[in-house]
Amino acid sequence: MLKDLIYIGLGGALLAKEKVEKELNELVEKGKLNKEEAQKLIDKAKTKGEEEEKEFKAKLKEAIREVLDEMDLATKADIEALKKEKKK
Repeated sequence: MLKDLIYIGLGGALLAKEKVEKELNELVEKGKLNKEEAQKLIDKAKTKGEEEEKEFKAKLKEAIREVLDEMDLATKADIEALKKEKKK
């Protein structure tokens, strides 16, 4: 389910990107925007998207950690500590 949500989000982002680029190209063709301005807008949107992606990933990781903590599952560090104890 989580995988599907991620794919839906990425698909939506790609569709939005394509639509924005199409609209900007139409504005350039109509002479309402020059190519440099259009590229600046695309770059700005890309930077904003990258920032949002980082924030989303951080929030997702935190949510997953919280769920795992609530489920009281062993972490990789817990397992490694047990392995070290067993070797003693």
